[in-house]
Amino acid sequence: MNLRTTLHRIAGAIAAAGLMAASSALHAQNLDGPLRIVVGYAPGGATDRVARIVGDKLSAKLGVPVVVDNKPGAGGRLAAQQVKATPANQNVLMVANPAVIVVAPLVFKDNGYDAEKDFVPVSHVNDYEFSLAVATAVPVKQLSHLFAWMKANPSQSNFGVPATGSLPHFFALMAGEKAGVSAQVIGYRGSGPLLTDLIGGQVPIAVDTFDVALPQHEAGKIRILAMSGTKRSPFAPDVPTFKEAGLDLAATGWNAFFAPASMPPAKVTMLSKAIQEVMKDPDTLARFNAAKMTAVSSSQAQTQAMLSAFRAQWAPVVRKSGYQP
Repeated sequence: MNLRTTLHRIAGAIAAAGLMAASSALHAQNLDGPLRIVVGYAPGGATDRVARIVGDKLSAKLGVPVVVDNKPGAGGRLAAQQVKATPANQNVLMVANPAVIVVAPLVFKDNGYDAEKDFVPVSHVNDYEFSLAVATAVPVKQLSHLFAWMKANPSQSNFGVPATGSLPHFFALMAGEKAGVSAQVIGYRGSGPLLTDLIGGQVPIAVDTFDVALPQHEAGKIRILAMSGTKRSPFAPDVPTFKEAGLDLAATGWNAFFAPASMPPAKVTMLSKAIQEVMKDPDTLARFNAAKMTAVSSSQAQTQAMLSAFRAQWAPVVRKSGYQP
């Protein structure tokens, strides 16, 4: 075999390898079929909105249909159990919040999943704050006055929250402890019933996510006294942070995409990069702003770091509460 023939064969092998790599990349990019995004809650909630906004953009970017699959039940744990069992050849992601990934593993003896082993973080996509609001009949307009009113009216010292075991539940306990008031936490079946009772005066105080309470505050039906961010929200600059209102307290929640541990790492990486790009798109940002949610573009490593820090912050709070489902 002469040198020219050898070089031709080497060049041919390199070209073939390049074509195979390109084909493999295209194969991964196309996902070989639709992408299913599982949400552990009914349509209409914050996590569902996140899934639909991102899903719409991912469909265009990946060139495949993206279907949002609502699997409500057991506070999101049912969806997590189903996603955990997904075979490696299926294209499935889950949008989850701290209740599923952080709180449930701390309070349930048998979740049906291991949050740290059965799922791979893909991308953290948004943050949200909590708010403390009062019914208009409560005669206070400042947080410090509220705690004085609660001490003077112990029979009315009740914090309504959208669900027991939720982050608003534990944030309410933190607020009460910091303020030195003993308050009972009353769990509701969602934000809708909670806000209905707050507007009607059946519960005097509510702790819920800021984006949920804000429209009623703007309509004058309730009064938000403080929000849990480290700085005031651009969506409501009139509302002080807890620290500004005199209570050294700050916290946020989040939504993030997770893949089942069975998904090939290359596919997880590709989806993470696609979601990061989606979260930088001006139209995506505009849609998150309209929903009063703070958009985030986060890599897998950044998402994992966020989860580790979040667990370190909240695990002691949850354990100290003694909460039992």
